[in-house]
Amino acid sequence: MDKSEMFGFSLEADDRTEEEKARQKAANKSQESPKAPMDTDYEEDMEKTKPQIRFNLSFDKEMRGEHSEKRHSKTFNIEMLFEAVASRDVRRLDGLHQYLHQNMKKLSDSLYQSYGKTPLMKALLHIKDGKNETVELLIDISEKMGDIKEFVNAAYTNSYYKGQTALHIAVERRSIPYVKLLVSKGADVHAAACGTFFQPHDGPNFYFGELPLSLAACTNQPDLVDFLMENEYQRADAKMTDSHGNTVLHALVVVADNSKDNTEFITNMYDRILKITARLHPKLKLEDIENNKGLTPLKMAAKTGKMMLFSHILKREFHESPIKHLSRKFTEWVYGPVHSSLYDLASVDSYEENSVMEILVYGSDIPNRHEMLQTEPLSHLLEEKWKMFAGRMFFHNFLAYFLYLIIFTIVAYNRKLGEPPPSYKPTKTGFLYFSGQVVIALANCYFFVIGILDMKRKRPKLKTLLIDGYYEILFFVQGLLFLVSAGLYVTKRPEYLGFLVLCLALSWVNMLYFSRGDKHMGIYSVMIQKMILSDILRFLFVYIVFLVGFAAAVVTLLNEPPVRPTVPPGPGTTRFLDTHKGCANITLKGISYTIMQLFKFTIGMGDMEFTEDYEYKEVFYVLLIAYIILTYILLLNMLIALMNRTVERITEESTSIWKLQRATTIMEMEKRLSCCLRKRFRCGAEKNLCTALGDDRRRCFRVEEVNWNKWNINLGKINEDPGFWDHARQPASDTPPNRPHRGRSWRGFFREASQRQTYHSTEMSPLSPHTTTETGCSA
Repeated sequence: MDKSEMFGFSLEADDRTEEEKARQKAANKSQESPKAPMDTDYEEDMEKTKPQIRFNLSFDKEMRGEHSEKRHSKTFNIEMLFEAVASRDVRRLDGLHQYLHQNMKKLSDSLYQSYGKTPLMKALLHIKDGKNETVELLIDISEKMGDIKEFVNAAYTNSYYKGQTALHIAVERRSIPYVKLLVSKGADVHAAACGTFFQPHDGPNFYFGELPLSLAACTNQPDLVDFLMENEYQRADAKMTDSHGNTVLHALVVVADNSKDNTEFITNMYDRILKITARLHPKLKLEDIENNKGLTPLKMAAKTGKMMLFSHILKREFHESPIKHLSRKFTEWVYGPVHSSLYDLASVDSYEENSVMEILVYGSDIPNRHEMLQTEPLSHLLEEKWKMFAGRMFFHNFLAYFLYLIIFTIVAYNRKLGEPPPSYKPTKTGFLYFSGQVVIALANCYFFVIGILDMKRKRPKLKTLLIDGYYEILFFVQGLLFLVSAGLYVTKRPEYLGFLVLCLALSWVNMLYFSRGDKHMGIYSVMIQKMILSDILRFLFVYIVFLVGFAAAVVTLLNEPPVRPTVPPGPGTTRFLDTHKGCANITLKGISYTIMQLFKFTIGMGDMEFTEDYEYKEVFYVLLIAYIILTYILLLNMLIALMNRTVERITEESTSIWKLQRATTIMEMEKRLSCCLRKRFRCGAEKNLCTALGDDRRRCFRVEEVNWNKWNINLGKINEDPGFWDHARQPASDTPPNRPHRGRSWRGFFREASQRQTYHSTEMSPLSPHTTTETGCSA
C-alpha cells in the first residue's frame, strides 16, 4: 500500500499538456447537467474532471524554464481507450502497460473514468459473439499495475446508472467466461446497481433486484446462478437484499408477468435457487425474509397479482427427501382420481396478521384477485370458515337487520304529527315508540361508523370502491341520512321527514346485502349491481342531457297564462278547479313541471296536449316527436340491449365477484370474534411432517381434490394384465403388447415407479389366487 493511501488520500500522475487541459476545461464548461447514456457509438459525453491531488512529472523542467520535449511514446487518454475497446482492436492498446508504468498511472485513476465508467465496462458493452479481446488485456494490465480490485469494482456514479459495475454488464451480456474471470479477480458479487434506471418508475427501466445474482436469475441464466452461488472465490448470498429490502426471490416475483413462457422460467429459477440455498444453508428459510413493505415473496406475488407464480408457490411439492421440507404441499394419499393433500398455512390463513388471504380480500387494486382466491387451499379454506362460524353469524346478522327494518318501518309509519320533536306521554305506547327510536338511532350510528372504518382500512380507489365497496357505501349513506334527519328533528325542522323516508327506503334496498349468503341470489344481486354501475349510469348521463335540453327548449315556447283575480267564494257559492289546466295554481312556465311531463313521454305515459299555451305549434310538435324518438325509442331500447349483453358477458364474472364478496364477509365476521373464539375456530391442524429438518411441525390444511384428467392420463400408463406370475416359465419371445419398456420385467418397472414415489395399491387378481395386480396414480 502506498503511504498516501495510509493517510486517506492518493496521488495521481498527470502528464496532460496545457493544450489538453484547456480543451477539456472548455468542454466541461459547455456541460451543465449532462444526461449521459449508458453507452453510445457516437461522441460520448465525458464527465467534468473532479479536483484531485496530482503531480506533474515535468515540473522540474518548467521551473528551469525549459519547454517539455516532444514525447516520443504514445499517449493514452480516456477517449483513446474508449475508442480502442469499442473497436475490439487490441493492437490499438499496444504500449499501454509501458505508458502507465512510465507515467506512474493506473487504469483505476479518475482520469480514465467518466461518471464512473471505465474502459473495462466499455469493452464489456461491446462484446461481439461473446468475445472482446481487449477485456483480457485490460484486466491483465491492471493486475500487473496492482489495482485490479479497484479496477473491476469501479461503479457508475451517474445517478441514472449508479452502482452498476463490470460484473453487472458481463451478466447482462450473458458472458459466463467474463463473469468467471471478473469474480476470480475479486469482483464484488454483492455490488448493487441502485440508479434510477434500475428502479421501478414511469418510463424505460429495468428493475432486477440490483444485485448480480438477481440479474442472472431475472434474465434466465441458470448456469450463471449456479456459478455465482457456488464458486470458490466469493459466493453470492441469496438472502442479501437491495435498497427495497428485496431478495432474489422478490426480484423474480417482480419480473413475472403471468404468461406461459415467462411463468415456466420464473418457477424453474425460483425452485432452483431454493434448492441450492437448502443445500448450502439447510436451516435458512429464504422464503420467510420480508422486504421493506413487510412482504415475503408469496405475499408479494399475491399483492402484485402474479397469479401463475402465486399458484405455483402455494402448490409447490418436492418428493426428494433432502429438499422435501421446501414443499408447501404434501400429498397424503391417492385413490383413483381422488388426491388428499396437506397445504402449509404459514402466511396464508387470516388468523395471522397481514396474511395472504387478507391481502387478496382487501387488495382492491389487485387485477385478478377473484381468480387467485379460487386457488387451493384458499378456496376450501374459505368454505371451511363459512361452515364453521361465518355462515351462522351471517344468518344471525340477517335476523337482527330484519328486526331493525320492522321496527324502523313501524316507528316511521306511526310518527307523531305536529312540530318536532313532539312530547311523549308516559304510557306504554309512548315508551315503545321512544324505545324504537333509540334502537333505530343506535343501529344507524353503527352503520355510519362501520362504513368509515371499512373505507379507512381498505382505502380503495374510486373505481374499485364502486365495485367492492358497493354495499359499504350504501350502508354509510343510510347512516348519514339518518344522522342528518336526526339533527333536523332535534332542531325542530320539518325537513327531517324527507331525509327520514329516504333512509327508510335505502334501508330496505340494503336488504339485498344479505343475498350474498346464497349463491343464486348473490349472483343475481351482483348482476344488478354491475348493471347499475355500468349500463344504467351511462344511460342516465345521456338521458339527463336530452331531458334537460328538450325541457329548456319546450318551456321557452310556453306562455304564462293570465293571472285571474281570486274572488273569495261567497255564501252558497262553490269553488271549482279548471280541469283542463289541472289546477288553478300550477305554473305552466315552470321547468320542473315540464321535465316531469317529458319524463312521462319516456315511459309511454305522456299526453301530446299537456298544454295549449304555446307558440309556434309546428316547432313544439317537432321537439316532442324528436324527444320521443331519441329517448323512448332509441335510448330505452339501447339500454335493454346493453343490459342483455352485460348479463351474458358477466355471468361467470359475477360468480367470482360473489365469492369475493362472501370472502369479505367471512373476514369481517372473523375480525369480530374474540381471541379465544378465533383460536377455537382456527382452521387446519398441527402436523409433524418429518422432513430432512427432523421435527418439522407445521399448521396444515387438508384438501381432497378430484382430478379425472390426471387419472385418465395415468390410467393409460398402467397394464392391468397380470401376465405370467412365474417369470421362469415366461417365454422370452412373448412380450405383452402394453409393456411400458421392452425387455424389462413388471417387477423392475414397478420398482422404478416406486422410487419415483408413485402411489400403489395392491389387490388380488380374480384370474389366479397367486396373481396380484398393481395399480396407482402418480402423486
